[in-house]
Amino acid sequence: MVLTREGLRFAGRLWPCTIGRGGVRRDKREGDGATPAGVHRIVGLLYRPDRLRRPAPWAEPIGPGDLWSDAPGDRNYNHHVRAPYPHSHERLRRADPLYDLVLVTDWNWPRAQPGAGSAIFLHQWRRPGAPTAGCIAFARPHLRWIAARAAPGTRLVVPDALDSRA
Repeated sequence: MVLTREGLRFAGRLWPCTIGRGGVRRDKREGDGATPAGVHRIVGLLYRPDRLRRPAPWAEPIGPGDLWSDAPGDRNYNHHVRAPYPHSHERLRRADPLYDLVLVTDWNWPRAQPGAGSAIFLHQWRRPGAPTAGCIAFARPHLRWIAARAAPGTRLVVPDALDSRA
């Protein structure tokens, strides 16, 4: 996978996508809205079993208590955690469809540096062209196609020279 100004190149195709409202940055920080530059790996695939069929054999279901810690001072910062959880977090099981299907990257993981940013996912977009909080977002059918063909360890290359819309 290689991110370009035109979209994400994967498996011989170009997939339209959006990136973070903060553009692409090497010095990614928690809350800056940027997509981190560099070479990342896909390390997880999560899905809502009440909304989708399992997209690949290695996919894990998202349950009602699944969260992602985004509290830089928390020992579980940038890790999957379960409710109830006392620190700042993001719900993985959302009312909207954005996280019905999520490819998890290894950005700042597994040994997270506090404040370096958390949860860089590939997920569904709100609408074409709408930026994310740092993730990479796609149309639902495109994301499903990508998720069915990506595997643990698939490389994601995000070059420095991109503007705020991929």
